[in-house]
Amino acid sequence: MVKSGNKSKRSGGLAASPSHLMHRVLQLALDIYSEEAGADGLTQRQFAVLEAVSQKAGLTQTDLVRATGIDRSTLADLVSRMTTKGLLDREKSAVDARAKAVSLSAAGQAALDAARPKVEAADKRILALLPKGKRDGFLALLGELAGEADAAPDKAKADVRAAKKAAREAKKAEKLAKKAEKPAKAKAAKPVKPPKAEKPAKANKAKIVEPT
Repeated sequence: MVKSGNKSKRSGGLAASPSHLMHRVLQLALDIYSEEAGADGLTQRQFAVLEAVSQKAGLTQTDLVRATGIDRSTLADLVSRMTTKGLLDREKSAVDARAKAVSLSAAGQAALDAARPKVEAADKRILALLPKGKRDGFLALLGELAGEADAAPDKAKADVRAAKKAAREAKKAEKLAKKAEKPAKAKAAKPVKPPKAEKPAKANKAKIVEPT
């Protein structure tokens, strides 16, 4: 049986670290899940994959990464092992010929049906650790954090694209600036010829009139 731990208020150090506290809460949740699921039951990740596949047929592994939050390499290994166990079936995707679509086998559906009540019991135990008035807010906060986690890869790609675009624009501006400097430098280096001195006007010669 998992104990709820010390509820005394502490400040500073690890007690003020979200990453540490979330890690401890995750371990608590996994312990409760393991107790309810049993030694022969589905792991939490196996349950997540089967539940996601049950919601929509023909999901690819890329779809499952988005649906479950499991990283791609871990998910690929997980799906492979679950297929070997007969929990999942794989075939070519009707949408993308290069991808494999995953579906529930009869054994996978049976395992999922057996696991759902156990997972529900685990969830109830976890929420029971909080006062009733805080449970909905707790779930909402978890949903927000999960949403940020789902959006993180797309945000990272967008940031990379924005950085590349900014670099291209900066390089283009630098080239234009250099191009504009060249004529100015050439003009400054060219010697200025002094203005030509005006030729003195020719004196009008008096016309000599010979006597007739």
